[in-house]
Amino acid sequence: MNIRLAPPPHDKPAAAPGRILVVDDHQQARESVAFTLRQAGHTVVCLSSAVEGLKRLEREPVDVVITDLKMPGMTGLEFLAELKKRKSTAQVIVVTAYATVATAVEAMRVGAFDFLEKPFGADELEDLANRALQRARTPLGAAELAALEGITTPAMIGSSPQMQALRLRIARAAPTGETVLIHGESGTGKELVARTLHALGNRAEKALIGLNCPALSAHLMESELFGHERGAFTGADQRRLGRFESADGGTLLLDEVTELDLSLQAKLLRVLQERSFERVGSSETIRVDVRVLATTNRDLRAEVAAGRFREDLFYRLSVIPLAVPALRERVGDVPELIEFFLAEAATRLNRDPCRLSGDALDLLSAYRWPGNVRELHNVITRAVVLGASDLIAADDVRPWLLDAADRDEATFADPLPLGLSLQEMERRMIEATLERFAGHRAKTAQALGIGLRTLTTKLKEYGHTAKSPRAAEAA
Repeated sequence: MNIRLAPPPHDKPAAAPGRILVVDDHQQARESVAFTLRQAGHTVVCLSSAVEGLKRLEREPVDVVITDLKMPGMTGLEFLAELKKRKSTAQVIVVTAYATVATAVEAMRVGAFDFLEKPFGADELEDLANRALQRARTPLGAAELAALEGITTPAMIGSSPQMQALRLRIARAAPTGETVLIHGESGTGKELVARTLHALGNRAEKALIGLNCPALSAHLMESELFGHERGAFTGADQRRLGRFESADGGTLLLDEVTELDLSLQAKLLRVLQERSFERVGSSETIRVDVRVLATTNRDLRAEVAAGRFREDLFYRLSVIPLAVPALRERVGDVPELIEFFLAEAATRLNRDPCRLSGDALDLLSAYRWPGNVRELHNVITRAVVLGASDLIAADDVRPWLLDAADRDEATFADPLPLGLSLQEMERRMIEATLERFAGHRAKTAQALGIGLRTLTTKLKEYGHTAKSPRAAEAA
């Protein structure tokens, strides 16, 4: 394992001795690791292969496994997968000379606690082993990290370096319980990232409560956050719990947090600092234990400089910042996302999946996607619902792309004007789908992948009413 031997540091508090298994096909490498760990007081067993390791673990469980990734026979990743299959509680540290982000992500997705890149020092090895031992002795070991393997959402799909790095950061941030600020353009999947953080964290069994910050006035937003007492204001005819109380023990997601009024920002800061607040109309202090996740599509540093966002709140929220890349920054992921959306639409519509022609795939891969993953999802859904056949060609999707630089205006037969807003595009898509299903709202909602109540609300916004007995029945 190419360890740089050095006397173990004596100024760090030593972890309680643990049982550690070292697996490496190179004798000198595994013995040098064992020497360092034994000097720290741990009980260490050395083996030359993963197969031997599995047999040993059947007889004698350990706290930590340290394994090389590149081994003949069963590789380190295969060893990890087998340990997970056998529900081993050991924390696994992988050692590799090929510590790319992709390798690290794959190892952690399979269930590794962390990784070491060759060559490494004795103090680095001892520190990581101590942290793995601490994790092994607390509830919920590597399960939250391994759970990434089962997460399949548009926000998590993609093999690009940007997405691999994001998944690695999510896996590391999720179990900590720290406040996370998720920033990125609209449509990149920030809310899905937040839901993944919650699902992989220690509060996954508790509620994830969301609040869309731009949706309400400052007065109503205070009541939504902190609740109110009966008679606190006109219309407050009974006590109401706020989102912080509802999320006690769980997670609160503040979506587009930059839209909060400055006065509310000050009150939010106090809750984050003191974990306490008062309901509107009450002097009783309520204490809560809530993990806060926040999203924004703005540059918060610029908002702070402009005086629209409190600097102290910015630092309090961005304990762990996570940047969600725009789709144009990871265009190599477009084919994977398309495959996911095609399969999703087929399942939702109970039909065979559609296929994308080569020219259509080339067109969509070259497009810059100003609306990001959300726009791609809409385009694929529209193509599946409105397509005349199971093969989607470039001409079927070209009229719906908004960037004039990526299309040939001479080929347009569709009346959609250049520069159409996403809101208007959504409206036309909903209306076209409704027409295709002869006004049947339930079928329309199912085809679009939205709730019937959401569809009904949008149609009311558009001024639609049931125009026939059949449409009225469907509503």
